[in-house]
Amino acid sequence: MKAFIFPGQGCQKEGMGKDLYENFFQAKELFEKANTLLGRRISDVMFYGTEEELMETQNTQPAVFLYEVILALSQNEIIPDIVSGHSLGEFAALVVNGTITFEDGLHLVVNRALIAQKVCENFDTAMGAVIGLHEEYVFKRINEISKESGEPIYFANYNGPGQVVITGSRKGIRLACKAFKEEGAKRAIPLAIGGSFHSPYMEEAGKELGEIILKTKFSTPKIPICQCVDARIHTNPDKIKKNLIEHITHPVLWTSMVQNMVNWGVNDFFEVGTDDTLQKIVLRMFPNKKVLSLIDIQRYKGKIKNYSL
Repeated sequence: MKAFIFPGQGCQKEGMGKDLYENFFQAKELFEKANTLLGRRISDVMFYGTEEELMETQNTQPAVFLYEVILALSQNEIIPDIVSGHSLGEFAALVVNGTITFEDGLHLVVNRALIAQKVCENFDTAMGAVIGLHEEYVFKRINEISKESGEPIYFANYNGPGQVVITGSRKGIRLACKAFKEEGAKRAIPLAIGGSFHSPYMEEAGKELGEIILKTKFSTPKIPICQCVDARIHTNPDKIKKNLIEHITHPVLWTSMVQNMVNWGVNDFFEVGTDDTLQKIVLRMFPNKKVLSLIDIQRYKGKIKNYSL
């Protein structure tokens, strides 16, 4: 069985999507539809913008979402049996499996970015990656460090064995990263992501975005989805909607998601993104599985002539 896995924020790159636009008629149509819906040429930012422009909140999340959806929909050679997205990637997965429309997916992602940005402006928060320590140890220590310092620190992403992302106040993340380095972590570094996604800091944002999600039509998906909030496989649109509402304040359970997809029968994983971030995680967990990049497959088959990433 085959899975499409969609990465989240952080995989944006200069020039992203230009090759799709130039080589696939459907991709060109979808990019132009997005430009019309947004009232500005987000495609120009993706194709010609600087790294700094792509990092702007109004650009980052729509750019990642559009690239992933358009890459998946511009090909019909590989049909997944299940889809799954890491954080922001879940919105792309829900379009590709037919739960929500392209238009509604873009609308939700734009609002997610703007609503989250308001929270980022109200709180001095940050996120950090911790690699090389057991997640139970990290969980125990962030609670201890938080209690000692009075600074909120939470789990944001369970990315794989020995690889987690923490989030909280900027000072709390600095203290935690310093402590983990001293305690034997291979890496413990703040990430270049403003805000405190997947934490209680996003409670008000979750309520605001939740109201928009409630008004959005969710259809029965053509393909099951494994969701971030509970790491379970779903086809019921009401349950999928409920999980997506809780998505912004809850940790991403990627480790369990990959395990559950393998238990479900997945042998082939195709990352639908610009790089190999999720592929590396899956391969560390399951070295015997087939793990590929969808964009590289299109390049290999000569479907994309101007490969620029």
